[in-house]
Amino acid sequence: MSNGQDFSIEEELAKLPDSPGVYIMHDAKDAIIYVGKALSLRHRVRQYFQPSHDEGIKKARMVRQIAWFEYIVTDTEMEALVLECNLIKEHRPKYNTMLRDDKTYPYIKVTLGEPYPRVLFSRQMKKDGSRYFGPFTSAGAVKDTIDLIRKVCHIRSCSRVFPDSIGKERPCLNYHIGQCPGVCTGKITPEEYDKNVREALDFLNGHYRPILSMLEEKMERASENMEFEKAAEYRDLLGSVRACAEKQKVTSAQERDDKDIIALAQKDEDAVIQIFFIRGGKMVGREHFFMTVRIEEEPSEILRQFLQQFYSNTPFVPREIYMQTAVAGQDVMEEWLSDKKGRRVYLKVPQKGMKNRLVELAARNAETVLEQDKERLKKEEGRTIGAQKEIAAWLGMEKIERVEAFDISTINGFQTVGSMVVFEKGKPLKSAYRKFKLRTVHGPDDYASMREVLTRRFTHGLAEREELQAQGRDEELGGFSRFPDLIMMDGGLGQVNICREVLEELQIEIPVCGMVKDDHHRTRGLYYNGVEIPISRDSEGFRLITRVQDEAHRFAIEYHRLLRRKGQVSSVLDNVPGIGPKRRRELMRYFSGTEEMAQASVETLAQVPGMDARAAQAVYRHLHAEGGETLTKDGKTLQ
Repeated sequence: MSNGQDFSIEEELAKLPDSPGVYIMHDAKDAIIYVGKALSLRHRVRQYFQPSHDEGIKKARMVRQIAWFEYIVTDTEMEALVLECNLIKEHRPKYNTMLRDDKTYPYIKVTLGEPYPRVLFSRQMKKDGSRYFGPFTSAGAVKDTIDLIRKVCHIRSCSRVFPDSIGKERPCLNYHIGQCPGVCTGKITPEEYDKNVREALDFLNGHYRPILSMLEEKMERASENMEFEKAAEYRDLLGSVRACAEKQKVTSAQERDDKDIIALAQKDEDAVIQIFFIRGGKMVGREHFFMTVRIEEEPSEILRQFLQQFYSNTPFVPREIYMQTAVAGQDVMEEWLSDKKGRRVYLKVPQKGMKNRLVELAARNAETVLEQDKERLKKEEGRTIGAQKEIAAWLGMEKIERVEAFDISTINGFQTVGSMVVFEKGKPLKSAYRKFKLRTVHGPDDYASMREVLTRRFTHGLAEREELQAQGRDEELGGFSRFPDLIMMDGGLGQVNICREVLEELQIEIPVCGMVKDDHHRTRGLYYNGVEIPISRDSEGFRLITRVQDEAHRFAIEYHRLLRRKGQVSSVLDNVPGIGPKRRRELMRYFSGTEEMAQASVETLAQVPGMDARAAQAVYRHLHAEGGETLTKDGKTLQ
């Protein structure tokens, strides 16, 4: 196909075939902004450019951005549907209605294709001879169920290959504590193990009574034999099995098929899809999804987009899907789902009875979630964007979108490190956080350390900007090349002046404010343009400032601890002869830091628990490179 350089929309519209296919809209930068399918490419694509055609504000905005389009012809509308789905997943175009959740659901997998099957956790369902149960909405519940099955039914959990591994390795701990039959020892026959597997399959199919009876019998027998620990173990397993059984809410005792119940709630450009999962006649879970839609978009089209995106991401398709309303292109959608499942799938709109009540219940749940989400978003906006607006008003700034804050961490003579945290629209942008190991500053000098961190951060940013400008990519600012609207310094006037000096030297103009603390080390105001601005402790702006401070401090401390754990930061005592880990630890406990230690006399050093005269002398000499007083005893010099 042609690209946007020599593309004439009028000429290309005339060339469109009257065939099924997928069309792909590009903007002036060649980015894909929309993907759609059509029974007739000629009729569908032309509609976008007809003045009388109205598809809503969002689509009109999209059409104005189309610089060129391309298309792929298919043999059938179903092929177009599959291709459209794949392209949307690949490119996530700006103007396609998109799910805001992209989840894969967990399954319980029984590896029946193996000589000695296992029960495993899986997020994919393959045609590999295994039996799958699910999908489930809680990964934690799936793992708990798998652990329970392994204990109750004595199913192996190792990854050894049998029968080749029988007798070649020592049995694992599970064998010794009675939770594995010991396939690796050869003491259990394939027939005996198959009985365990059948019990596990019965359990997963919801037949709990045989397992409960077996555990009750074993508990009573152990109690009669006065094996009370074993009886207590069976009692706990009984409780776990009963709890698992109670979680399975029966929807209908007569209907055992798998089905999904789907309902929609919509308000303005937000929509919530509620889905109930029914497996073997039992509701095993539910989930809701948020979608961004057009105000004028029809529910049938929203549901179609949901079905397409949801079932392309999950390996399991139920036999029946019940909804509030028929979807656009329902025949094609049924064909696609049937092809994906490998057997007939039905999309249905129930009018009465239990299924209709379930759809209504799902709809009520969707409306509740949508309303709650609106309230949550409103509160969240007050905590984030609203808080930033409040801070901007205090400082007399028009707006603030990006804030950067810096902190320095030095602990007990260990290497100094710096941190940079970024908040955008009132939320931490952790992908933009940066760590600094100080190169030019040695010892506890916060001002010099901050100068180095700020100089490195903005020098690097200027270099990245020059590189982007040389490549003609000025608009692609990111990483260090993107500068903040405001810099917050945790240190009052001194740190603010250091930051201003660095920015002036680099000829960068960015507002800088200091977070002023009271005598109790609590923020009481902002220092900005030579004036201390008082702030209300009950305001969202104050809470955001506190979060920024805490995050900068936390990130610096976390980095410092990481370096210490890795052994990349060494103590000033590491190379002192006769000072091992225990003495070093006692010295650090006794003195508040290396400065206090360096001011101590040899006698004082010798009073530290675990120290003797020779060790005290070695520490003193190490801290005073030119030597100093010599510890004596009975008038004799101690070497």
